Amino acid sequence: MSAAIELWPPQASQHAKDIDLLIGSFGAMVWLFTLPVFVLITVFAIRYRRSHEVNREHAPPGNPWLELSWSAIPFLMILVFFVWSTALFLDLYRPPAEAMPIHVVAKQWMWKFQHPEGAREINDLHVPVGTPVKLVMTSEDAIHSLYVPALRIKQDVLPGRYTSLWFDAEQEGVYPLRCAEFCGTDHSAMTGRLIVMRADAYAAWLARNRDGGADGTLAAQGGALYRRLGCGGCHGAGASVRAPPLGGVFGRPVALADGGSVTADEQYLRDAILLPNRQVVAGYRPIMPTYANTLSEEQVNALVEYLKGVRDGR
Repeated sequence: MSAAIELWPPQASQHAKDIDLLIGSFGAMVWLFTLPVFVLITVFAIRYRRSHEVNREHAPPGNPWLELSWSAIPFLMILVFFVWSTALFLDLYRPPAEAMPIHVVAKQWMWKFQHPEGAREINDLHVPVGTPVKLVMTSEDAIHSLYVPALRIKQDVLPGRYTSLWFDAEQEGVYPLRCAEFCGTDHSAMTGRLIVMRADAYAAWLARNRDGGADGTLAAQGGALYRRLGCGGCHGAGASVRAPPLGGVFGRPVALADGGSVTADEQYLRDAILLPNRQVVAGYRPIMPTYANTLSEEQVNALVEYLKGVRDGR
């Protein structure tokens, strides 16, 4: 990571190219409308700087269609930019189905990353080139904001909930990432690196950095924690305590006791672990204890990853 000041960050993704095109086009439109105004101001200031002998009679009636065009044309052009920018914004929150999930935990003052294969790293994020990556992020303390200039992406990271973002890095290299939300004394030191690698180099890096060996995937770690905590004693098929089954729940609608419903996404699974009585499943009593003061954020992420793939509730 270079310490030199960059006049403009490099473009490491198609999204970055699209954002730069949007900014450049909007800037050109602004100059198109403002430059003639300043030119005419300058011309009139020079032309009439000494003379007071000007025609002060009322101007003849103008062309209403011409005057209307002065407002309609800029409005329509701005509307085009509004639709264009909205499409780019919404695209950031619609990751491809095959996007690789990576959990991010922000903490004063570091970034912690958990890969689905089990690798963990601090302040460095290794990803394969040309592969969609979905970041599932939360904070242990204050509000942070993950910002990668080369990708033109930024997303607030909040305590107590998940936020997400996705990208597809198309250029190999090492790019800076930083916190873009003031988060305390060492906010300026909360930096890191996005390291985009060839697919084979990334696979070799994963093999060297798996936590717990070849079977130590994040879901496997969550499964081991699930069994150690005895969750199957309530949620298993033959459990003596009646609790909602977990098999295949991820991605499905869940009916709630208050008459509403919610889709079982990552946030729902997280809340079911830490705030189990916030959204009680219809037909069940609010008797599950909270694990809010028992599990770390990394353990919650592992449990969520395990529950996303569980099929039999055990």
